Amino acid sequence: MIDLDGTMYHGTKIIESAHDFMKEAQRRNIDILFLTNNASRTQKQAAEHMMKMGYENIRPEQFYTSAMAAADEVKRISEKRRAYMIGELGLKEALLNQGFELVDCDADFVFVGLDRNATYRDYSLAFRQLHQGAVLVGTNSDTVLLSEEGVNVGNGSIVHMLETCSGQTSMQIGKPSSVILECALRYTGWSKEEVLIIGDNLHTDILCGVQSQVKSALVLTGISKREDIEKTGIQPDVVVESMIDLFKIL
Repeated sequence: MIDLDGTMYHGTKIIESAHDFMKEAQRRNIDILFLTNNASRTQKQAAEHMMKMGYENIRPEQFYTSAMAAADEVKRISEKRRAYMIGELGLKEALLNQGFELVDCDADFVFVGLDRNATYRDYSLAFRQLHQGAVLVGTNSDTVLLSEEGVNVGNGSIVHMLETCSGQTSMQIGKPSSVILECALRYTGWSKEEVLIIGDNLHTDILCGVQSQVKSALVLTGISKREDIEKTGIQPDVVVESMIDLFKIL
């Protein structure tokens, strides 16, 4: 299970060592699932994004997002299906695929994903649903979103805002929560013993593996550096400079 931004690419720029890794993984017929906190893209959009960069033979079904996990988990634990959402097409598709009805009032759940076009009115409508008893479901808790232009407000910051005004604590879905991993395992039919989580972020990718008792590999092409391991106390099973180096030790 592989992270995306910082692991496979930086924004719209391919990481060449990850490209080499994918070619070798495909040659060896290794099963790959891209596990991402990004709730804005659909599976098809995520695949197209990577193919445009230069990756080959990438299929939509190889992606599992925090939006999909949020819809899957809520469907699993509740029979209620009225949903108000803040988010983009990835979250909308995930909810509709699981039989949710998208509403502006009397919602059972308020789903929150990254929405770069959301307005004050959207946030206020979300708060009204929460004030009336709807349950807050944040797709991920990433407070900061990195981009080629610089740092942006992440989805977690919006979730925290709605937690503050509603007095609720959001359901935890995305990495490092074990929820997204358990949902992904059900999606693939894999067991924990078969899985290696690969990512560039100790606080999300690697902590997800540690908390879920799944082996993890930190790749040093993104956010976290080798010295951060001691600082955070979050210990991956494997540390590599680049993705292709995994084939030297696994």
